[in-house]
Amino acid sequence: MYIEEIMEFLPHRYPFLLVDRVLEVEKGERIVGLKNVSFNEPFFQGHFPPKPIMPGVLMIEAMAQLSGILGFVTNDRKPADGLIHYLAGCSKARFRKPVVPGDQLRIESTLLADKHNIWKFDCRILVGSDVVCTAEIMTAEGEV
Repeated sequence: MYIEEIMEFLPHRYPFLLVDRVLEVEKGERIVGLKNVSFNEPFFQGHFPPKPIMPGVLMIEAMAQLSGILGFVTNDRKPADGLIHYLAGCSKARFRKPVVPGDQLRIESTLLADKHNIWKFDCRILVGSDVVCTAEIMTAEGEV
């Protein structure tokens, strides 16, 4: 998926759309996407000016956005249907290495469970071959 199709699945827009490309989707199974980290990102102005590092909470949000796309694809739905995947929880989050301008994030999400419109995903982010972040993400499908 290129950005035009991604925007059909996510209601987020600049500066909060954190998925640039979807490389793989296996309906009901897993999804892989990319986020290119540029020095021009607005959060680098304050986090931290002498040593810019991507905030961990934005990596969690990127994993949640990508996971939401998998949820929509799995159920053949889109936000245009009046639905959204809200971030409902995060557990087991670990930040292993800083993410800096110029990094390309490979975001991977695997569906663990889907019960009563609550979705649970096992996620990780890699820069090259290095795992920089892992977490279990929960989303809740609800009406806009």
